[in-house]
Amino acid sequence: MARFAGKVALITGASSGIGAALAREFVRQGAAVALLARRADRITALAAELTGAGGRALAVPCDVTRDGDLDQAVAAAIAEFGQLDVVVANAGFGVAGRFADLALDDYRRQFETNVFGVLRTASATLDELTRSRGTLALVGSVAGYLSAPGSSAYAMSKAAVRAFAGALRGELAPRGVAVVLITPGFVDSEIRRVDNRGAFHPGAREPVPAWLRMPAEAAARRMVRAIARRRREVVITVHGKVAVLLARHTPRLLAWLVGRGRVSRPEPGRPERNGAPPT
Repeated sequence: MARFAGKVALITGASSGIGAALAREFVRQGAAVALLARRADRITALAAELTGAGGRALAVPCDVTRDGDLDQAVAAAIAEFGQLDVVVANAGFGVAGRFADLALDDYRRQFETNVFGVLRTASATLDELTRSRGTLALVGSVAGYLSAPGSSAYAMSKAAVRAFAGALRGELAPRGVAVVLITPGFVDSEIRRVDNRGAFHPGAREPVPAWLRMPAEAAARRMVRAIARRRREVVITVHGKVAVLLARHTPRLLAWLVGRGRVSRPEPGRPERNGAPPT
């Protein structure tokens, strides 16, 4: 069943991983898609792939950390498709490292993308979503419920996204706009091969074992289903559900388990440290 026939979805961070998988799934479900990301070559190739398969897609180079980029991207999407029914604020990356090893600029950079990028996305699309009585989906993380050693910047940013979703949900309900918080655990993506300045290292080792990672396509199917149902929140992956359950009902046990961990994933391009990667 084409749940999104005649609808238009705008996706930030659409050049790879979850964002690209969401674009393919939305098109499979009948939607036209506006693909936003910094890497113009990636989204241009994805748009060509989707249109070649009979879908409708528009590539719009966009940096969520720059004021004005999202307004221009929304204008381009409206000029092409005439409406916006779903917006997915997906763009993000993860700063890794212990607090003592990080500078304040590392935290600023993390929040500029993961938090202020979400705010810019919501602000630029609010009028169109109000018009369509659509859905705003915010991509958080299981890290928004727990903060492992070595992942304070990332966990703080995702906790902020979670808090924003909770507040915004009540504010936008009278406008007919649903807010869906997407909370992934480990999903196949490039995020763990991106350094603290946002640069991608294709040769970096994937620190999460394959058996623990959900394929991006499978995750996207669950996410799009939740968006169609306008659910308050969807937690992706079994381990993610367990972590959130522990955070909600046995926080002291979770704190003890997390405290036993060592440093999180190494920053790509820097010497590795022992320990488990962040969720």
